Amino acid sequence: MTVSLPFRELQLGRDYWIEDEILPDALAVARRCITRSTWILGSPWQPEPWPGMRTPDALTPSELQKVEHCARQRLHLPPLQPQPDSSTGLSGHNHFHICGGSEGTARPHVDSASTCDYAAVLYLHPHPPTPHAGTSFYRLHLPGEAPGGNVCPRAYESLRDVPALPHDMDPTCFEEILEVPYVFNRLLVYSSNLIHSATSYFGWNRELASQRMAVVLFWKVKHDPALQD
Repeated sequence: MTVSLPFRELQLGRDYWIEDEILPDALAVARRCITRSTWILGSPWQPEPWPGMRTPDALTPSELQKVEHCARQRLHLPPLQPQPDSSTGLSGHNHFHICGGSEGTARPHVDSASTCDYAAVLYLHPHPPTPHAGTSFYRLHLPGEAPGGNVCPRAYESLRDVPALPHDMDPTCFEEILEVPYVFNRLLVYSSNLIHSATSYFGWNRELASQRMAVVLFWKVKHDPALQD
């Protein structure tokens, strides 16, 4: 059975948006987060779908307000609310995420449809060794088939729930169609049902400051009950 996903030609300002120099003192934010003493472990240490380590409350309320205001303005979005905790664990919203090159690789996916409509990543390493460690967007391209779609319909929680789509897919099942380079203090916001992944990770020793670092954010569109039937 052929897998059919919708394909959407990605447009800056509609499907995704990039803002450089988003925070007035991003270096202070990076230093504040890197000195945390408590971390939540992902893979390869725990059976989590995300690699590396993370810690919550990365941005202060005023920093979050600025980021969210810019995202709503640039993408013409209604009010947003932070991703709630899921039934399987804590929300990843406003977490500082750090991952070395030995812990993670590109893993094309979509974010949880039930808890997230838009996602964002703020790159915080001041001197990345390569720009090819930002975020990439993909389309499905199964062996022996023509290139397919890049959008997971909102009716499905994840790609694993799409009928006829294999449950276990490695990155060779996807074709990169757009790369957003890693730039210090760059914010990328995008529709969370687009197939995406960190392009790559860097840092090959135990020193946290050498590894890829970013703040991740997830939002649901806040619907006004007064406007609903």
